[in-house]
Amino acid sequence: MGTKIVVVGAGYAGILTAKKLAKKFKKNNDVSITIIDKNPFHTMLTELHEVAANRVDEDSIKISLKKVFAGRKVDVKLDTINSIEFDKKLVNGKNQNYDYDYLVLAAGSKPTDFGISGVKDHAFMLWSYEDAVKLKDHIQDMFRKAAVETDLEEKKRLLTFHVVGAGFTGVEMIGELAEYVPILCEKYEIERELVTLVNADGLSRTVPNLDETLSKKVEKRLTKMGVDLLLNNFVQSVGSDYIETKNGDKITRHTTGTVIWAAGIEGSDITTKVTKQLEGGGRGRVKLDQYLRSVDDEHVYVVGDNMFYICEGEERPVPQVVENAEQSAETAAHNIECVITGNGEMHAYQHKNHGFMVCVGGRYGVASVGLPNHMFKLPSFLAMFAKHFINIVYFIQVLGWNKIFSYIRHEFFTIRNCRSFVGGHFSNRTPSFLLVALRIWLGCVWVFEGVMKIVEGWFTSPMLTAFFGGANAWYNNIVSGGSATGAADGVSAATAEAASQVAESVGTAILNFDFIGLFQVIFVSGKALAESTISDFAFKLNVPLMNWFVDTLIMPSDSVQIFMQGSIVVAEILIGLALIGGLFTFPASALSLILQVMFVCTTGLYLNTFWMIFASIALLIGAGRTFGLDYYVMPYLKKKWKQIPFVRRLYIYND
Repeated sequence: MGTKIVVVGAGYAGILTAKKLAKKFKKNNDVSITIIDKNPFHTMLTELHEVAANRVDEDSIKISLKKVFAGRKVDVKLDTINSIEFDKKLVNGKNQNYDYDYLVLAAGSKPTDFGISGVKDHAFMLWSYEDAVKLKDHIQDMFRKAAVETDLEEKKRLLTFHVVGAGFTGVEMIGELAEYVPILCEKYEIERELVTLVNADGLSRTVPNLDETLSKKVEKRLTKMGVDLLLNNFVQSVGSDYIETKNGDKITRHTTGTVIWAAGIEGSDITTKVTKQLEGGGRGRVKLDQYLRSVDDEHVYVVGDNMFYICEGEERPVPQVVENAEQSAETAAHNIECVITGNGEMHAYQHKNHGFMVCVGGRYGVASVGLPNHMFKLPSFLAMFAKHFINIVYFIQVLGWNKIFSYIRHEFFTIRNCRSFVGGHFSNRTPSFLLVALRIWLGCVWVFEGVMKIVEGWFTSPMLTAFFGGANAWYNNIVSGGSATGAADGVSAATAEAASQVAESVGTAILNFDFIGLFQVIFVSGKALAESTISDFAFKLNVPLMNWFVDTLIMPSDSVQIFMQGSIVVAEILIGLALIGGLFTFPASALSLILQVMFVCTTGLYLNTFWMIFASIALLIGAGRTFGLDYYVMPYLKKKWKQIPFVRRLYIYND
């Protein structure tokens, strides 16, 4: 029958545990791995506020489980778990039952209302993909209704938003909302003064995981963004149009249009049931030994938010954060491998805290990062950079290049209303059809250069000796203060022929910098500086390694020269035709760039030719999708490419 491992939950901890187990047992056919979740996708819970406040697209926080486990020995089951019979080693689902030898409980958490009246009926939660989408629609709907409301008091109520909870989720939600409100106000022609944003909590300061100085920075930023902080106020009840808070003995009723609940979490329904059978640690967490096994059942491992474990030397249980999910997944997978194979030693879990960070909107953040005993604070720009870097590290583990590219595109290249820490400087604003003329012109130039080289005899006679030698002599003469011997152009062979003739004028050396023998930067003019035009200035990057390659492997043999010449000519013509037709524009533009760099490192280039370098860069991404054959060819090739097993397994594709 073999050994059966069942992972319940495809959150941060569950998905990583399953992947690590699949890697460890990929050559062991006696071990099967099953992961069960109610959704066919993994949700980036830490990014929900970005969708709720309409900063990124809905799909940006979803990761398909089918794609994550493509090509891996993991059976993905879509099911809701109703109960677990530990004595029978049986997981009971809504659709079917699952036998196991080892169970990994990674069912995650859910919001808790602490039994406060009205929260379930009247507050919006923020703990799932559906929550984020529902809240996004609701926020816009409030502004739509307010725009046509004639009663001023009702308009103000519709535009009043209370976010309950001043921890990570609450602060990030109210920060995103505060950043989003001016955009909605402009869209619906509503005065910003009519909108009220409140962050309420019984805490005395925001984000208590951070030190007090960083909490103060968060509070200062929120206040600057127009958020009213209602701290030291415990929520007593929530109604359809109000929220009641208590400060000391005083209870205050606040009129509101929306209450967003981000005040705490507890174990999911299934883990709450589990703690009635296995020893728990409160709020739906399972008490564990040092190897992340239930203290009551060594066949049950628990990772992520469901853990109740106090590491050696610590006073509090491990935090319910993504970093703990990642680290516990590694330990649990290793220990399960040791038990099943009988090889190696089990590891005791030791959570390593590398810090915390919180974003207040898309442009500002604070962070305390480092090693457990050596934390340092990051300024806002670096804090936001660290946030995106950490997300990318996580995506590498989950969905590789495919998700990284998607994340960068959503967060930087298509960001709405400049809402990122680099503003809108990377955002894609230029319509791609405006590149068509540039693409065709660059293609025509390459075809012309290739045809001219054929006319000059590049297929039949060795030309590189004059092509390279004349250019080098020209630069050397100018740099040394001698006579110019003709200018070289890395594209035009006709100019290269002129490089062997002695010129009447003496050029001007503007820059001659040698970087410790690795390369030499040369910038000259073929004329006196006062008489020079842009076509007289030339730039060369002299690389000794490139010179050795040319002098040793190409120049001594006429046949090798002709082969290289023919390759250059064919490449130029093919690049040109591809760009004109808009076919394979990415590799064509990349080759165009490579050829230009090669010319810079051998013959150098006149400045009036440098436009081809910048044009190649501009055409790298998607330039053939408008009025080009890539519009038809690339979707077909991408579809076929994604069907190749190793491509799916390594995630080397782009959706």
